[in-house]
Amino acid sequence: MDQITSRLDPAKFRHPVTTAKGETRAHVALRGLETLWFNTGTLCNLTCANCYIESSPRNDRLAWLGLDDVRDYLDEIARERLPTRLVGFTGGEPFMNREIIAMLELVLSRGLDALVLTNAMLPLRKLRARLLDLKGRYGDRLAIRVSLDHYTPGVHEAERGRRSWAPTIDGLVWLARNGFRLDVAGRRFTNETEDQLRAGYARLFSELNISVDALDPVRLMLFPEMDPGRDVPEITTACWGILHKSPDDVMCASARMVVKRKDASAPAVLACTLIPYDERFELGRTLVEASAAVPLNHPYCASFCVLGGAACSR
Repeated sequence: MDQITSRLDPAKFRHPVTTAKGETRAHVALRGLETLWFNTGTLCNLTCANCYIESSPRNDRLAWLGLDDVRDYLDEIARERLPTRLVGFTGGEPFMNREIIAMLELVLSRGLDALVLTNAMLPLRKLRARLLDLKGRYGDRLAIRVSLDHYTPGVHEAERGRRSWAPTIDGLVWLARNGFRLDVAGRRFTNETEDQLRAGYARLFSELNISVDALDPVRLMLFPEMDPGRDVPEITTACWGILHKSPDDVMCASARMVVKRKDASAPAVLACTLIPYDERFELGRTLVEASAAVPLNHPYCASFCVLGGAACSR
C-alpha cells in the first residue's frame, strides 16, 4: 500500500477565506440539492484499517437516525420543492439500523430513488426477505452499493479484517442473482493503475457471473485513499482554471448529509459525507439553512473531491 511521504503543514486548512499562502480559498455553491444522504449511525460490524469516518462496533459518535428524522427531511424536500431525486444511506453499516427498511420504504413511497452503501455481510443477510419485498414493489429505484476494497481476498481483508471476504462475496452474489440494481465501491490504495484495478475487478465479476461493468465509473467506483494528516495542496479559486474543473463538479455542489450526534437533541445537516466530526462543516438544522456555499477547508476536499475526482453519488 502507498506510504505517506510528507505530513500536512499545520498552517493549511485553517481559515475559511484564505489559504496558508494568503490566496483566496475556493468555495462551492449549492447549485441544487440533488442528493440527500442520511448517516444512519457510525456503528458497524467491522473495524477497517482506514475507515473514512472511523466506524466500528464501538464508535457511536453518530447516533442511530430514526424514521421520524428521515420523515422530517423528506417533508422539507416536498414543502420547499427541492430538486432532490436520490436519497442515500450510509454509516457505519446502514443495515444495522433497526429502522432501515422502514426508512427505505418511506423514501421509495415518496417517489424518490434510494441508494444504500453496505458491506453486504450479516446485517444485510438478516434482511434479505424484506429487501426482496422492497425490490418487488419498487424495482431499480432501490440501488445497493457494496464495498469491496480490492478484487483479491488478501488485500480486501488487510483493510476489512480476517474472514470479511467470503461473507461480502456471498452478499454480492445474492444481490446480483436476485436482480438488484447493484454497484461496487473499491479503493485505490495499492500501487496499481486504474486500468489494472478495473481489469482485476472485471475478472472477478466474470468468475462470479455477475453483471457489473467494471469499466463503468458509476457501476464500479474507485475511491482515492485518504489520510487527514497527509500533505495535500489547498484549493484556491485559481485552481478551477488550472485543473480545468468546475466547482459544480464537486460533491457539495449537489449534496448534503444528515447526521445525529450522540446526545444531540436533533439532527444536523453537514456539507459532506466524509467530514462528519468537523463542526466547521455543520451548516444548520434544516436543508434550507444548509444551502450556504462551502469553503474547501479540509484535506479531504482536495484529496477526494477536487484532485481525486471522486463523488459518493453520480
